Amino acid sequence: MFQSLGKYILLLRLSFKKPEKFSVYWAEVMREMVSVGIGSLGIISIISVFIGAATTIQVAFQLSSPLVPRSIAGSISRDSNILEFSPTISSLVLAGRVGSNFASNIGTMRVTEQIDALEIMGVNAPGYLISPKILASITMVPLLVIISICLGITGGYIACLVTGSITPADYIMGVNDGFDGLTIRVALVKAFVFGFLIASICSYQGFYTTGGALEVGQSATRGVVFSCVWILFADLMITSLML
Repeated sequence: MFQSLGKYILLLRLSFKKPEKFSVYWAEVMREMVSVGIGSLGIISIISVFIGAATTIQVAFQLSSPLVPRSIAGSISRDSNILEFSPTISSLVLAGRVGSNFASNIGTMRVTEQIDALEIMGVNAPGYLISPKILASITMVPLLVIISICLGITGGYIACLVTGSITPADYIMGVNDGFDGLTIRVALVKAFVFGFLIASICSYQGFYTTGGALEVGQSATRGVVFSCVWILFADLMITSLML
């Protein structure tokens, strides 16, 4: 474990060395941002709307007591989406979609000796391959989480219109009632940390791939699994420290 941690830290250190040519790195960052952000927008949108709708329906179902105002369903759904569902569920999905892509791309370059060719040409391979992915992830994952929060709340409103479990007016009242900006800050900190974990862990697994095509698939699987585990651990730590 300590050997793997040391290799991981040294790889991150190499990844953020001064680039040889800034314009080449900038082009890679832009390409990765499009891949992470635009490429993941569809699946994040679908998941967010349905999770927001399901959460609202389930909360409304639990509010069977006439002493509890129905608008509280909007508050609970809002805070659940902001604090947990949007950052955590979205990041777990991104670990599967984006993280596996990072690990398999870098792993394929390793087993086909493309990384060795870059190093022979004097290119800092970790910096060229990994730092754009990390920068793109820590930039785009928070943006995707913000979109996910908005769509989750919208999904709850749609659920109110379709099912009639609570009235849309009560839902809007609950969403607006008692809003605390700290929840948004917590969600953005989670998104930033989760984006870093996804990109760095999956890139690490791909960079140290050995063997052939079978090992590339195994590296991608390990990257996704380790990313998900560390996302859940970081979620617990950030929640306990900030709330």
